[in-house]
Formats: sequence, C-alpha cells, structure tokens
Amino acid sequence: MNERFVKHATFVVERTYAASPERVYRAWSDPAAKAKWFSKADIFDFRVGGREYSSGGPPEGPVFTFDASYLEIVPEQRIVYTYTLDSDSTRMSVSITTIELIKAEGGTKLIFTEQGAFFDGHDTPEIREHGTNELLNALGKSLEKEE
Repeated sequence: MNERFVKHATFVVERTYAASPERVYRAWSDPAAKAKWFSKADIFDFRVGGREYSSGGPPEGPVFTFDASYLEIVPEQRIVYTYTLDSDSTRMSVSITTIELIKAEGGTKLIFTEQGAFFDGHDTPEIREHGTNELLNALGKSLEKEE
C-alpha cells in the first residue's frame, strides 16, 4: 500500500496591473473574460454560494477537474472560494483562495493567497504556486489586450 500523507501550505502571489479594479474584477467574474486566461468553465455561477466547474486536459490525458464554490464576494475588492483539484479520479488537493483587489496608482494591486492541503505527493505547493504565477501572467496579458 502506498503511504498516504498531507502537506499543508500557504503561498501569496502579488501582481500590479495597469487596469482598474473594475476591469480586474470583471476578468474574474465574467465567464467570457475569464475564459481568455483560465480554463473555460463548464459551469460558471459567480455568486456567493455559486459554483465554477471545469474539466479537461490533453487528448492523451489525464483529465483535470477544478471544482470551486464561492464563499465571499465583495465586488471589485475581494473574492474567496474553496476548490478541489483532481487528476482523473485522484484528488490532488483542497484549497481556500482569497483574491484581494486594491486600487493602486495607475491600476490595481492583486493579492492572491492560497491555503491548501496537498495529498499524497500528487501535487505540491511549489508546483501550484508556479502554476498560479503563470495564470496571473496570463491574466495580465489578457488585461493588456483589452486596453
């Protein structure tokens, strides 16, 4: 039997975008805008108590499933959600994520905080933080294209 274990971790990623908090918030809250930089959702119900769900991956597999529930939304200021990430039928992690949007000179400071439980070595906090950096870079490029 394989050893089972949990690694708990918190990481914070910050970005400053040359876009208003309204535009950055819309990039998270509007399904068409979010699909430009994040996986296109199969379900997108952006409200407290709502759900975001996407499932997919390369043709050769595996299928990754992101399943989030929104817990707190303060328009243009804060988004808090929990989510699970699975690879095929294997649960990789469970996390709570907080997105803070702070008006800054010439744009918006975004603070992304994730607190996660990573299971059995299927994913690591370091890999997740790297992926988050890539996603926030993609968000920045999407915001630049909208200008």
